[in-house]
Amino acid sequence: MQKHYHLIGIGGIGMSGIAKLLLQRDIKVSGSDLKETRLTEELRNLGAKIFIGHNPNNIKGADVIIYSSAIKPDNPEIQEAKRLGLPLVKRAQALAQLMEDKVVITVTGSHGKTTTASLISYLLLEADLFPTVAIGGILKNINNNVSLGKGDFFVAEADESDSSFLYYRPKYSVITNIDYEHLDYYKEFENLVFSFKEFIERTSSDGCVFACADDINLRKLLMDYKKRYVLFGLNPPADIYPKNIRIKGLSSEFDCFFKDRFAGRFSLALGGMHNISNALAVIALGFELGIDLTIVKKVLKDYKGSQRRIEIKFNEKDFLVIDDYAHHPTEIKATLAALRNINPKRLIAIFQPHRYTRTNLLAEEFVASFDLVDYLIITDIYPAGEDPIDGVTATLIYDKIRPRLKDKPVYLLEKEKIIEHILKIIRPYDLVVTLGAGDIGKINDELVEALKRKD
Repeated sequence: MQKHYHLIGIGGIGMSGIAKLLLQRDIKVSGSDLKETRLTEELRNLGAKIFIGHNPNNIKGADVIIYSSAIKPDNPEIQEAKRLGLPLVKRAQALAQLMEDKVVITVTGSHGKTTTASLISYLLLEADLFPTVAIGGILKNINNNVSLGKGDFFVAEADESDSSFLYYRPKYSVITNIDYEHLDYYKEFENLVFSFKEFIERTSSDGCVFACADDINLRKLLMDYKKRYVLFGLNPPADIYPKNIRIKGLSSEFDCFFKDRFAGRFSLALGGMHNISNALAVIALGFELGIDLTIVKKVLKDYKGSQRRIEIKFNEKDFLVIDDYAHHPTEIKATLAALRNINPKRLIAIFQPHRYTRTNLLAEEFVASFDLVDYLIITDIYPAGEDPIDGVTATLIYDKIRPRLKDKPVYLLEKEKIIEHILKIIRPYDLVVTLGAGDIGKINDELVEALKRKD
C-alpha cells in the first residue's frame, strides 16, 4: 500500500467505505467532493483531509488517486494526476486490492444488493468470523457501511453498473437478479447479461455461486456452468425455497426447505416477498459456511435494516413516514407491495426520478410502477452528474401516469413545495414514503421535523 491516497468523490457511500478502510489501516487519506455531507464530516473526524470542490491543488502530495464512476475524465484533479503521472485507480480496483489474501464474498445484481450484503455481513459478524465489510449502505446493527475485521472473510457489494465487478475474484458469489438497468452504459440488455456471465466465471472453482432461480436470465447463464452453484428463490426449481409464508406488516415468517428437506421456520425482520428471497440467499450461504442455524435465525430476526431501505423515519401521532432508495420500476413495485402489507389508510408516495438516461429508457415501466399508491407526488429528476436530455423531465412520467391513475391525486411539484403540500393533505393513519436514489431523503427529514412540530 502507498502512503497517501486521494479519493475523488470521497463523499459517496462506496468511496467513503474505501476511505474508512484505508484510515483504519493507518494510511494517509485525503479526498474531495462537491459538497459537505454527513459522510465527509465523519471522514474528517476520522482523520481524512477533506476538500469541498475539485481543484488540481487538492491532490498535492498524493501517491495514488482513486476515483468513483461518477467522476468524468475532464475533472481537474484527474487531469492534474495525468499530468503528474500519478496512478489512477477505479473504486472497484482499489476495493479489489483491499481484498487481497481474503476469502471474498461478493453480492451483485440489479436489485437487493445492499440488503443481502448487509444480512451476510451481520451473519458473519454474529458468527464471530470477524469479516471485513464494505457495503453500499449503513448497516444499522453496526451503524456503519464498513468494518475492518481480523478474520479471513471480506464481504462486499459488487457494482455491475459499469462492469467494474469484473475486477473481483470471489470465492462465493451471490447474484440477486438481472434487470433492465444501466443500459446507458451497456447499450443492449444482452451486453449486460454477458457481463454477468463473465462475473460468474470469475468465481473460484473451489467456491460456489448463489443465484436467484426466479430470474430466467440467471437460470440460462447457469445451464452450462460447470462449477458449483445453488439456486435460491420463491419457487421451484430453486434448491432452497420457502413455504407457509406469513407477512406481518414489515416483517415475515416462512418455512425453509433446502434440497426438499425442511430446514426450519425463520422469522425475518423485513417485509416483502423480495426480502424473503434475499434472506434465502443468506441462509444458503450460512449452510455453505457451516454457521450454526440458531445464529442464522437470530440474525434474520434481529436485523435492524440498512439506511434508506424501507427505513421507518417517523411513527408517531398516527403518522408513519418511510424512506426508501427504490429508483428502478422493479424496486418501486416491490417496495410499494411491501408497504401495502401495513394496511395504511392511504399510501402517499413522493418519487424523485434518478438520472435522465434511466428516466428516458424506462419511462413506460415507471408509469406502471405506482398502481398501489393512493396519492402520488413526482418531483424533478436528480441528475447524478448527467447532462440533461431534450424532452426528458419529470413531466415525461407525470403526463403518462395521470391517465393511468385517473381516479387518484397525482401532482408534479418542485421539491421546495412538497413539505407544505403534504402538511395540508396528510391525515391520521396515512403512510408517506419518499422514493429515489438522489437527495429526496432530505425532504423526508424535513417532513419528519415538521410533523414533530405539528399539533
